[in-house]
This record gives sequence, C-alpha cells and structure tokens, in this order.
Amino acid sequence: MPDRVNLPAAFWSGVRAVGLTQSQVIAESRLPLSALDGARVVVSTDQLFDVWRAISALHPAPDVGLRFVRGMDTSQAHPIVLAAMQARSMREALTSLARYKQLCGGEVLRLNPSGADTAIEPEWPFATTAPPAAMVDATFASIIELGRRGTGTHLRPRRLALRCHRDADEARSSYFGVSIEFGAPCNALVLGSADLDLPFTMHNAELADILAPGLERQLADLHAAASTAHQVKQIVKRRLAASPVSVGSVAKDLGTSVRTLQRRITAEGTSFRRILDEARQELVRQYLADPEIGISEAAFLLGYQDANSFYRAFRSWEGTTPAHWRDARGTSH
Repeated sequence: MPDRVNLPAAFWSGVRAVGLTQSQVIAESRLPLSALDGARVVVSTDQLFDVWRAISALHPAPDVGLRFVRGMDTSQAHPIVLAAMQARSMREALTSLARYKQLCGGEVLRLNPSGADTAIEPEWPFATTAPPAAMVDATFASIIELGRRGTGTHLRPRRLALRCHRDADEARSSYFGVSIEFGAPCNALVLGSADLDLPFTMHNAELADILAPGLERQLADLHAAASTAHQVKQIVKRRLAASPVSVGSVAKDLGTSVRTLQRRITAEGTSFRRILDEARQELVRQYLADPEIGISEAAFLLGYQDANSFYRAFRSWEGTTPAHWRDARGTSH
C-alpha cells in the first residue's frame, strides 16, 4: 500500500469535538502545502504522527485521543467503517476492518488469535518514529466504539497493553473498563471469544452487499498497482527479525521463481541487495527512535550477526554512528 493517508471528514469532526479547528491543527503540525488537495488533506505516516502531536500540544489533556473518538460524527465515517458496521458480528466487523484498512494507507490492523482470545495490533509500516500515545488511544477507542454501538453492549476488552509509559491511566481504565499494562513490547487490544461472537444489531445485509463490491475493486486495483520492489521490501521487513532473508525465501513467499523475481526487480531499476538495504535503513530509524530498543537489539532485529557490519552499514546510511543519531534526536536511554 502507498504511504498516503487521507484524513476524512470524520477525522476533522473529532478535531472539532476536542475544541480545535482544522486550520489550527494544520498550522501547528507544519504540514506542507502539498498535503492540501482541495478540501482533502493527504499526508504521509510521519505527517500523520505530526498531526496527532499537534492535537496533543493544542489540547494537552492526557485523554484527548479518547475524547476525540467519542465526539466523532459517525455519519461522516469512511466507507470501510460503514462496511464494518454492517457486519453480522464483532468478529466479522474486525475482519472487514483489517481487510480494507489498507485502502486508507499507512496503517495495518493485525488480528492475532491465541486460544479463545484475539489480539488486535495496529502497525504503521512506514513510520520512522513511535506512534503518538493519543493516536494509539484513538485507534483502540474507535474499535471499542464500533463494538459498543454495533452490539448495543458495553463491550470491554480482556486486556489492553500499551508501549507508552503510565499516563492518564485512570481515564483509560475508566473508558476501556480494564487495567492497563504500560511499557508493553507492542500495542495490543485483546478481546475474548464471547465478545467477538456478539451479534451486531445494526447488521444490514443489503447495505453490506452494496459496499463490499466497491471496496473489493479498490483493493484489487491497489494490489495490481503495487510494484514488485515494494512487495519484496514488505516481505523483507517482516522476515528480518525471524530468519535469514534471501532472494530465494522472498520468491517462495511471492509464489514465483528466483529467476522471475530477479527479472522483475531488475526491470524496475533496482536489485535485491538495494531493497534489503532500504528496508534495513527504514526499520533502523524506527527501532532507534524507540528508547526501549537497545542498539545491539536493533542490529539483531535487522538480521545482522556481526556488530561491525551493522555499524558500517549504519554509517553509510546516516553518516554517523547509531549512538550519535539517537543523541541528536533525544531518544537515548
């Protein structure tokens, strides 16, 4: 998916709900004029993070993300949210949301079943810094609001884990109805099987049948437009921390031969080695922006077994050492 996030009318209704205006937020976040496309605002992932940091700066209440979602005008919701609202159950709504989320760009919603529970883990693959806490709050609150409005019950998660440190825990605990695990390795909202199988009282099969074909066409067009190099880079990023990455392993994931994959990459004017370097360079910025990840751990997550190789590669990318890069951004321990 492209790193382009369209901020719809519903988003700006949330901004107004916390007492701010679109122009205030745009000015505070210092978005370039290129982000303004007529009445629309289209941003990259990093710019989206800047927008949320601007919201938090202009409205410093620690629960601003929760207030934002509670005040959003659902009549202006994006079609992917409308499609999820027509689902037959919470489980089906989440599956629909995860499938079509990529149409909005920038965010991936992973559903990880574990026994009777399912962990919902949002990821921003293009991000170079950690997501703002208020944005993570809003992401999880929007899922809970979907469930509460859809099922007509006061849906509560089994568990909520946040990477951020303790802050506004009373407001979060009150809203979600569960104690919060702070400083977690990843952001995760966990729902139990009984809640996932709750029926949606607003299920509308006719409206679902109208929305689904259009979303599927958009999804097919998106996949068709994705370059081979882009697909390879996403696979490399997923594989790096888990196992050695080779052109052969990536070709297997894509269901093609090594020769065919190399031919396609070459036709796009790049090489597997260059894609691997680009993937590592993008990931290392994300890792080093997180003070909880040590430099040695970052090297391991990038697939380096030799520290010297990692340091040489980093200097070639950034012109300095990992420690100096961190110090310059104030993200050291």
